[in-house]
Amino acid sequence: MNRIEQKFVELKNKNKKALITFTTAGHPSIEKTKEIILLKEKAGADIIEIGIPFSDPLADGPVIQASSMSALKNGLKVKDIFQMVEEVRKETEIPLIFLVYFNTIFNYGIKIFISKCNSIGIDGLIIPDLPYEEENELVEFLDDSLYLIPLISPVSKERVKKIVNNKKGFIYCITSLGTTGQDDGFYKNTKEYLKSVKDASDLPIAIGFGIKTTEQIKEFIPFIDGYIVGSKIVQSIEENKENLNEVEKLVASLVL
Repeated sequence: MNRIEQKFVELKNKNKKALITFTTAGHPSIEKTKEIILLKEKAGADIIEIGIPFSDPLADGPVIQASSMSALKNGLKVKDIFQMVEEVRKETEIPLIFLVYFNTIFNYGIKIFISKCNSIGIDGLIIPDLPYEEENELVEFLDDSLYLIPLISPVSKERVKKIVNNKKGFIYCITSLGTTGQDDGFYKNTKEYLKSVKDASDLPIAIGFGIKTTEQIKEFIPFIDGYIVGSKIVQSIEENKENLNEVEKLVASLVL
């Protein structure tokens, strides 16, 4: 088991759900990103998702897009993110996941990117623009220390079993049909959708997209193992750059 699996087993034994939080690397700075990751763990986050900024992020809403553009304008490079994670790993064993677009991996070099992730202690990859039909050129370089986290949406339907086949860690279930952080509300048949995913795999299920409060997800608690909060926290970071205590309070408020 890598750190992701260990965390879900630990939380299941405690009858708790995993709080997975997102932060954009380099927003507001790469130095602050390290501070934010450690602050989130202190506040009660169980798993940290680190977004690698990309110029054309198809799954990201306006808040995360703005944070990515800010980081890129500041000259952030992938090597800076790797160095930051390497430093963070000296201080914590919390599971760390990269949300990264495939173009970034491809340009860096697939084999080299995966090798670097392994060496610095990244536990999983979420790649929104990589369909399962094209996973093979990446999967061949993965081992049991680094997992490709499958993304499922309400329209995946008959593709679900293929997408989750041979995956590890957890299943990221998108609960709305828009981009991250929007107020479109959850997919109207979310419970049935989550049940169908549960029938397709024994992996833990985490829901995400548009979650801002724990109140929003209470009705889904019997069907999930974790929940992902991104834009709400990124917005708080933007508003409280000089006082990250407010971010810590927000994360603490999201713990179930």
